[in-house]
Amino acid sequence: MDAARLKRDARDAVDAMRHQLLNLSHAIHANPELSFEEHQAAALLSDAIEQAGLEVERSAYGLETAFCSNFGANDGACVALLAEYDALPGIGHACGHNLIATAGVGAGLALARLGDALPGRIRILGTPAEETGGGKELMARCGAFDGVDAAMMIHPSGLNLINMPCICMAEVEVRYRGTAAHASAMPERGVNALDALVIAYQAIGALRQHIARDERLHGIISNGGQAPNIVPDLAIGRFYARAVDAERLIALKRRLEGCFEAGAAATGAKLEIDWCDVDYRDIHFNAPLAECFQENAEQLGREFFPVDKLPSNFRGSTDMGNVSYRVPSIHPMIASAPIHCTIHNPEFAKWAGSEMGDSAALDGAKALAMTAIDFLCDEDLQKRSRSWFEANATNGT
Repeated sequence: MDAARLKRDARDAVDAMRHQLLNLSHAIHANPELSFEEHQAAALLSDAIEQAGLEVERSAYGLETAFCSNFGANDGACVALLAEYDALPGIGHACGHNLIATAGVGAGLALARLGDALPGRIRILGTPAEETGGGKELMARCGAFDGVDAAMMIHPSGLNLINMPCICMAEVEVRYRGTAAHASAMPERGVNALDALVIAYQAIGALRQHIARDERLHGIISNGGQAPNIVPDLAIGRFYARAVDAERLIALKRRLEGCFEAGAAATGAKLEIDWCDVDYRDIHFNAPLAECFQENAEQLGREFFPVDKLPSNFRGSTDMGNVSYRVPSIHPMIASAPIHCTIHNPEFAKWAGSEMGDSAALDGAKALAMTAIDFLCDEDLQKRSRSWFEANATNGT
């Protein structure tokens, strides 16, 4: 099988679909939807896949805004191409998920155009709720990655990086229930739920002085009462805990719960702690696959910044980490904004809809398609990626 010719054909296919793909990216960018609510984005992407003559399973793997499309030779290896499309509250696509969706689906559509020449199978997965909720893990529990030999996606950034440095993360919502009363006439009859949450918040601030440099605690007060003259009988906060591995995350979660309990003990408010069903794992990126992706992206003119030269605190979290514990996976970052522009900032959302963002989406689609072809054509790459995975990660979460 002539991989070089197939990769050229895939690049040409992305170029031929340029207008269609960028229309998808811009439409998703213009209508940001939050986790588990990405109805328009999922429909637009599913429609595009069906218009290419492929079958799509909508509401796949138990999630209403997930989708799946399989095609190719059943006797070959299987590559999953992942698309994300959820946005952030208030600042839209400030993480550039419109570009992730376009690159993942674009790569799949380009590979579909190879027809019978495609030496294996492709699974396009629409994966909702990355920003919160752990959509990939929920899909994985329902079999989304069964039979998959490699999983790939790109992520926007201010740099081209072979991998996104990641740590584990846990989400929690905490609620304090007190007793409402007139804050001036009879405050002694009230139990102040907001006081409980503020005490917990301050305790967390103190705890931050005594956690490791690669651990994080942050959160918001999402409900602090209704009016100043009513003792708040309900206060709600949302917090994230992050640590370098799963074992340390468990320990940090226990310490965080101690802060919550302190607020309840001090005020008499009743405490409810609701941890998210999904903890995000760190990424066990697959070096053989990542090096292959880098070579392909460099052919497109992309220059990569060494990950080991990044500041030690340059770390986020993603549910792609959970996937990386199940199958050989890559999560490279592709520059779609200037180096000074950070993700989860309103300025980054502007770049995600810009010409630089467009270029990142198209290059991402090409590089993913080229890497998938290399993997499907090269049994040695398949073996090396599997050996690396088995040596560096364990199946399951």
